[in-house]
Amino acid sequence: MNYKLLFPTYRNRYQFIKSCLASIPGDQASRKMLNLGAGEGDYDAMIASFGNHLTSCDLNAADVAYAQAYNEGNEKISYQVEDGLNLSFPDNHFDVIICIEVIEHVGKPEQLLSEISRVLKPGGHLLMTFPRQSFPWTYDPINRFFAPLGEKRVSQGAYAFGHDYLINDEAFGQWIAERNLEVQKRRPLSRHLVGLLEMYWTGIVQQIFKSNTGNSSETADSGLRMRPSNRDPLSGKLVDVLLFIDEGLFSWAKRSVGMGYVLQLKK
Repeated sequence: MNYKLLFPTYRNRYQFIKSCLASIPGDQASRKMLNLGAGEGDYDAMIASFGNHLTSCDLNAADVAYAQAYNEGNEKISYQVEDGLNLSFPDNHFDVIICIEVIEHVGKPEQLLSEISRVLKPGGHLLMTFPRQSFPWTYDPINRFFAPLGEKRVSQGAYAFGHDYLINDEAFGQWIAERNLEVQKRRPLSRHLVGLLEMYWTGIVQQIFKSNTGNSSETADSGLRMRPSNRDPLSGKLVDVLLFIDEGLFSWAKRSVGMGYVLQLKK
């Protein structure tokens, strides 16, 4: 099964992308899409169902090879190794680009957005999620306590999963404005209850089980490694209830673990 769908933060992102793809206007039958930083390809089949063709890419060749095998037989998807800071695609090429939990890994987030804007068609849509600098105390109390000093103290919690930095709301707003990207939808993802339930242990679990622990260009093969398979676990419905409660209790809060955006490139 796709065990990742049992993690509330992951499931919340997945459902956000799915619902946003369903609501984007235009002819799905002719839609050309890019999943930039696709990792193990566990979003690809879902994304491909909303368009004519999906190009799925990642910097990590081992992840691309796994993703291709994971979605073998899906003729809507093609795979290739790509550097998000220097994409090989021509200008104005894609109708929709999906970029999930990538911008916090590339080192040059502004350059990534410039490349995305270059290959996205005018009027096209960018769906993006990322970990937020303004995260709840319940998710990572240690790094939240030291946040005023402008540094991280432990590489867990908000700084697990290979996160060297988190995305500042104001800076992101400036980056997208400079690249003619307009906000169509903005949604905080996973709040205080989810943060409390995932505090620290999820990063440790990833270090033990995930094949590409740091979400980098190289994969370490030591230790116990797991890859997801194509099946939504039945117990995922319980996670949906948890997400509903989390949003109901803390929709007033300013902080969240992550942020989801739907952006449109100005014509």
